[in-house]
Amino acid sequence: MGCCFSVQYSADDQTLIRIYNFLCGIINRNSPEVEEMPTHPTVGQEEMLEKAWNRLMEVGVGFMGLHGMGGVGKTTLFKKINNKFAENAGRFDIVIWVVVSQGAKMSKLQDDIAEKLHLCDEVWKNKNESEKATDIYKVLNGKRFVLMLDDIWEKVDLEAIGVPFPTRENGCKVAFTTRSRDVCGSMEDHEPMEVKCLEWDKAWELFQNKVGDQTLSPDIVEQAKKVAKKCRGLPLALNVIGETMSAKTTVQEWNHAVNVLTRPAAEFSNMGNKILPILKFSYDSLVDKHIQLCFLYCALFPEDYKISKEKLIDYWICEGFIGEDDQDIKDAINQGYVELGTLIRANLVMEVNRDKVVMHDVVREMALWIASDLGKQRETFIVQARVGLSRIPKVKDWGAVRRMSLMNNDIEEITCTSKCSELTTLLLQNNYNLKNLSGEFIRSMQKLAVLDLSCNGRLNKLPEQISELASLQFLDLSSTNIEKLPVGFQELEKLTHLDLTRSRRLCSISGISKLSSLRILKLMYSNVDGDVSLLKELQLLEHLQVLTVNICTELGLKQLSYDQRLANCTTALRIYGFQQKLFDISLLASMKNLSLLSVGNSQVLEINTDIKCRESETNFSDLQNPTRPCFTNLSRVRIFRCNGIKDLTWVLFAPNLVILRIEDSDDVEEIINKEKATTLTEIPLFQKLEILYLHCLPKLESIYWSPLPFQVLGLIKVTDCPNLRKFPLNAASVPRLEEFVIQMYPREQKTELEWEDEDTKNRFLPSLFKRVTISLNLFCFSYFMFFSSLSFFRVRY
Repeated sequence: MGCCFSVQYSADDQTLIRIYNFLCGIINRNSPEVEEMPTHPTVGQEEMLEKAWNRLMEVGVGFMGLHGMGGVGKTTLFKKINNKFAENAGRFDIVIWVVVSQGAKMSKLQDDIAEKLHLCDEVWKNKNESEKATDIYKVLNGKRFVLMLDDIWEKVDLEAIGVPFPTRENGCKVAFTTRSRDVCGSMEDHEPMEVKCLEWDKAWELFQNKVGDQTLSPDIVEQAKKVAKKCRGLPLALNVIGETMSAKTTVQEWNHAVNVLTRPAAEFSNMGNKILPILKFSYDSLVDKHIQLCFLYCALFPEDYKISKEKLIDYWICEGFIGEDDQDIKDAINQGYVELGTLIRANLVMEVNRDKVVMHDVVREMALWIASDLGKQRETFIVQARVGLSRIPKVKDWGAVRRMSLMNNDIEEITCTSKCSELTTLLLQNNYNLKNLSGEFIRSMQKLAVLDLSCNGRLNKLPEQISELASLQFLDLSSTNIEKLPVGFQELEKLTHLDLTRSRRLCSISGISKLSSLRILKLMYSNVDGDVSLLKELQLLEHLQVLTVNICTELGLKQLSYDQRLANCTTALRIYGFQQKLFDISLLASMKNLSLLSVGNSQVLEINTDIKCRESETNFSDLQNPTRPCFTNLSRVRIFRCNGIKDLTWVLFAPNLVILRIEDSDDVEEIINKEKATTLTEIPLFQKLEILYLHCLPKLESIYWSPLPFQVLGLIKVTDCPNLRKFPLNAASVPRLEEFVIQMYPREQKTELEWEDEDTKNRFLPSLFKRVTISLNLFCFSYFMFFSSLSFFRVRY
C-alpha cells in the first residue's frame, strides 16, 4: 500500500532550503555543478576544441569568444567545452550554460542563471531586475564560476544582470559564441577564435557518416562527393543534406540531387526549411536596411568568385546604398569599407586579402533566397553567372527583374527586345565573345544605374541608345575594344563613374567635360593620353574627385601637377615615353593622393632625390625638413624598361610602399644609393613592403647596404639578376617568417648567396626552398594583373 505526501513550505522554509542549497555548493566544491549537454560525435573539430579549452584555462583569460558563420558548429564545440568541466573537477564551483539567442531580454537571462543557482521561487518571480541582479551577485561573488553564453548577438551587460566581472584574482570565466566578431570586442575578447568550415577531407568524412556506408555503394560515391562539395565544408549543410540523402540508394536519385543543387538552393529538400532560415538570422541582425542591401548585392557574383572590394563599393555607391549625391567620394568609399567590414565581422563574407572578399556558397544561396522574397519572386534577382551561357536566358517577366548578373559566360549578342523597366544593375563583364548589344534592349532600362561591360574583348562599339539611360551612374568599359564613345554620350547627366582602363583602341574622349556629374574617371593603360588638350577639358569637370591617367610628355606632367585640383584627384599615374637626362620626380609631390605609379619605356639618365613639395598652387620651395616624406599615399610602384637609371633612391620618400616592381631596366645598379640617402636616413624604409619583385636587372648588385627590419614582407622574387648576391636581411628581419618566401631564378643562384652571418643564413635559407602557398600565389597574381601593361585580360576564376 503506497502513501502520498503533500508538503507545504512557508516562506521561511523556502529561505532555509535556498541556504541549504548554497551551502551544498560550497561543501561540494570538488564536484562542480555542471549540467552536461548531449552532443553527437563530431568530425574535424578536435584540434579546435583543444585550442579553445587551453585558451579558456589560461591564467588571466577572463573572456573567450568563439565566432563564425551560422551553421559552422560553434554550439556543438561549445557543448563539448562545457562537458570538459565535468571531466576536470575541482577547478570551478559552478558552470552555468545559458542560451541567449537574438532579442533575448535581460530578465530572461537573469531567470536562466537563477535557475542554475536554485534561486527561482515565488519570491524571485515578484522581484524587479535590480533586485534579481543583487541576488545573483550575492551567490556568485566569492565563487569561481564559468558562465557560458551561447549564441549572443550583442553585448551582454554582466553588471546589470548581476554577474561579477571576471578577473585574474577571482579566476572566473565568461565564454560565449556569436556570429559577429564585433560582439567579441564589445565583450572584452579582442583576440577571439574563429570557427571555420571544415577542410574537404573532414567534410567528406562527416558527410559519409551521415549518409552511411550502406547507401554509399561504389557506383554512388562520385556523385555523393559532388553533393558534399556543394556544402563547402559547412557542418550544418553536411548534416542536413547527408541525412536527407541517407535513404537515396540509386544512382538516379543522386544524379537528381546533383542537378537540383545547381539550381536555387531552396529547391533542395530541407534546404529551405532547415538550413536557410538558420542562416537568415545573421541577415536579420543587420539592423540597417542599407547594409542588408549591400549584403544581398554580393550574391550577384559567381560561386567562389573573389570580389574586388573597390568595384563592389563603387556598385553600392551608384545603387544608392551608401553615400549621398553631394558627398565627397572618399567619404562614401570609406563608408563602404565600414559596411564591408561589418559584413566580414558578421561572417557573412570572408576576406581573401586586402583587395578581395568571397562569399561562402551556402551563404550566397541564402542571399539569393532572401533577394527572391524567400523563393517566391525568383525573377527579381536573376543570377546566371559563370554557367556557360551562349545566349541571354529566357525570362517570363522582364518587368519584374531588378538586378541581373550574366557575367563570366560566352554570350555573343544580346538582341532581346523585352522591356526591363525596373532593372537597376546589369553585370555583363567577362563575356569575351560579346560583340553586339541591342539598342532597344538598352533603351528600355530607364532605371539602370550600374552597367558593367568590362573584359569583353570583342566589343568595339556601343549602341547610340546608351545615351538615353537617364539614370546611369556607373559604366565600366575597361579591357574592351571600344573605338569611340557614341554620339550623345555627353547626355548621360547622372554618370558619376566611368572606367576606360585598358581600352586600347579608344583614341579620344573629346567632349568628356560635358559629363557634369562625373566624379571618377579611369584612363590608365587606355589609348587616351593626358596631353594638354585633354587636361584642359578635365579641368572643366567640376565634380571630378578620382583620376587615373597616362602621361607621355613632361609638359603634360607639369600641367597636371600645377593644377592643384587635378593633382589632388590623381590616384594612379602611368608615365611612359620620356626621353630626358633628368626626371624631376618632385613634379609628383603635389599629387597627395597618388597610390599607384607606373613608369616605363623611357630613357632617363637620373631621377633626382632633391624632392621639392608644393606649398601653394603656383610655387615650389625646398623642404625645410629634407627627411619629410612626400609620397605618403604611394603604395605600389612599377618601374620597367627604363634605361639610364642607376638607382631608385627617391622611393625613400614613399614610406608606405606595399609593392615595388622593377623590371627590364639594364642600368639599375642598386635600389637605394648610400651616398644619396645619407641625408634621408630618418625616413623609415620598407616598413610596409609586402612584395619586392626584381626582374631582368643585369647590373643590379644591391638593394640596400645594410640589413633592414622588414615588418610585413611576404615575398622577394628575383629573376635574371645575376650580380645580386646579398639581401638586406639579418636574424631580426621579417618577424613573421612562416609567411615569408624568397624565389630566385635561375635556381642555381640560391647557392651563391652571401649572408650577414650564420644565424641569418640558418633563418632564411629554408625560405628559399619553401613552396609558395596558393593564397600567396593568388595574392601576387592579383597585383600582377593590376600592374601589367598587357592590352587585355580574360579573367576566369
